[in-house]
Amino acid sequence: MDRLRQAELTRTTPMSMWRAGAVQAWLEVVMAMPMYTRACSENVRSGKVLLGLTDDDLEVGLGISNPIHHRKLKLAIEDYRKAEGGHRLSHASELDPHWVSCSWLGDVGLPQYAQSFQDQLVDGRVLGSLSRRDLEQHLGVRERDHQHSLLLAVQLLQQLNFDKEALQARRAKCEPQDHDLAVWTCHRVMKWIRDIDLREYADNLKGKGIHGALMALDPSFDTDTMARVLGIPHNKHMLHRHLYQEMRLLSVPHSSAEQERESLAGISRSPGSANRYAANRMAMRRSVMSPSRLHPKGHSVDRALGFHGSCGSLPREARVQAVPRTKESPVHSYKTVEISNV
Repeated sequence: MDRLRQAELTRTTPMSMWRAGAVQAWLEVVMAMPMYTRACSENVRSGKVLLGLTDDDLEVGLGISNPIHHRKLKLAIEDYRKAEGGHRLSHASELDPHWVSCSWLGDVGLPQYAQSFQDQLVDGRVLGSLSRRDLEQHLGVRERDHQHSLLLAVQLLQQLNFDKEALQARRAKCEPQDHDLAVWTCHRVMKWIRDIDLREYADNLKGKGIHGALMALDPSFDTDTMARVLGIPHNKHMLHRHLYQEMRLLSVPHSSAEQERESLAGISRSPGSANRYAANRMAMRRSVMSPSRLHPKGHSVDRALGFHGSCGSLPREARVQAVPRTKESPVHSYKTVEISNV
């Protein structure tokens, strides 16, 4: 029986029933670790033996000195031990190194690390075990912002129980409309940046690791952070305010966000539209959250940035202070934007 057929059998047969050929096929094809096949063929002749391997056995008997490779095999064997008790293999077992390095890293917005992840044969199980130290020492990810981005992307996978199909289904649903921020890929965030008329800055997100889970799960990610990554100059006060208002809409229910967009668009359509806008804003205050107020002197704020109903001048050097967001809210206010008269 050839290697591929034996490898396929290992997906449906308990490890304790594997023969020597199945063990070798699993290691070579399923685990993508052919460099250890020879040592395995000399020392491991059945699945029962494989299930009983210790850390020392992996290092001395199979010659696995690479710490990530060692961990990968150990986690896989632990997964199969649980399956022997009647459980199915984890969803993480379905995330192979090719998916991690070529698909997942691209979705996170850090494809520059694909080769190092591929060299280390990082799969779904290993992803769930990674620390900052692992990223820096073994995978060459030395920028702390990139480490933070990757760990939050892993956190999202953990929340979804590493179910790739569930992740893809949620992403498909949010593609045509701006909701479910946590599952947005970097490409989806770039599309949103273009959709809110900041097209000239969208490409600045390439290779920066800005994705939906980062925006939704990191409580410190705010408009200042996004503006800095996008490269929007500090003196572009109106662009900062525009970005803030759009980010705020991502943190409210989709229907309420659409209502506010329609209200904003309707201001210039009819003489009475300003009054309708004010009424809609009051409804938004009651149903979602209280918008912040810009005060010329006190600068006190509530939850979000206020919007002036008229086109008159704004108070000079009004500053918006950052406030903690609620548990469900994915974005923060910006902290230091100065708004000048227009």
